Amino acid sequence: MLKMAVIGVGSMGRNHARVLMDIPDIQVMGIADKNIINARMVADKYGLPVYEDHNQLFDECSPDAVIIAVPTTLHKEIAMDAVKRGIHVLIEKPIASTTDEAEEIIKMADQNHVTVAVGHIERFNPAVIELKKRIDAGELGQIFMIHARRLSPYPRRISDVGVAKDLATHELDMMRYLTGEEVVHVSAEISKVMHSPHEDIVFGLLRFQNGILGILDVNWVTPTTVRELTITGEKGMFVVNYLSQELFFHENPASRQPLEGSVWDFTVDAGHMTRFQINKREPLRSELESFINAVKTGSKPLINGYDGLATLKLVYQITNNR
Repeated sequence: MLKMAVIGVGSMGRNHARVLMDIPDIQVMGIADKNIINARMVADKYGLPVYEDHNQLFDECSPDAVIIAVPTTLHKEIAMDAVKRGIHVLIEKPIASTTDEAEEIIKMADQNHVTVAVGHIERFNPAVIELKKRIDAGELGQIFMIHARRLSPYPRRISDVGVAKDLATHELDMMRYLTGEEVVHVSAEISKVMHSPHEDIVFGLLRFQNGILGILDVNWVTPTTVRELTITGEKGMFVVNYLSQELFFHENPASRQPLEGSVWDFTVDAGHMTRFQINKREPLRSELESFINAVKTGSKPLINGYDGLATLKLVYQITNNR
């Protein structure tokens, strides 16, 4: 039985605790949060020990693995304290506040043979899993562009990072994952319209190694929530809705059908739209089960520290590209 603990009981930390308590062969050893009142509320709900100091939890409970769901500015401190003890970690995204901090975590984890996973949860969305399977099977053909939109009202619970680290990290990871390519060029525009110390609107244009173009559109100033990604190629266009866990395909019936006597070897026509049947499932449970399996088997997690670092580097390229 794997012994685990949750550090940080904000919105995501509470959800981690809820799901972990329902996974077989897992023993949740305790909850830690500097806000002891919040920590006690969660701990009492599940009958768990509560700690204000994460190091005390590490020393007294000896967990095999922990979930780090604290503000981003605290990721490095807690992750380093864990991996130095040989404790495996799943760190909520972004992996750290800076790329230097992320590299320190990864280096220490490698030295101690510890698993580092990063909580880019959309990879575990059932619609994304189906989309990735179909892309890898060649159903889209050559990919031309990928367009990611993640829009929402301002989340008042977040004060330590801007929209680039909070929302864009999801979409940047999706772009890298679905295309299987790294970004070679970034141009971006950002804006601050709510008088916060951080950016709340980001538009980015990315070019990948193989020429794919990416469009990034994220903000905290939209009075509704949009979570959508489209990826277009020679055979058509996939559209995924993260919130509803839906996947659609718009076929291009003219794919690779050169017109007689024309210099064009590729045309586009409107075609049939297919809505795929998706077996809906909570992505967080899949994420935690994947992490647990990686820890138990010593296998590479789906999103490791290096993936988290690559995404964080892109965030800084975007926010510094002004």
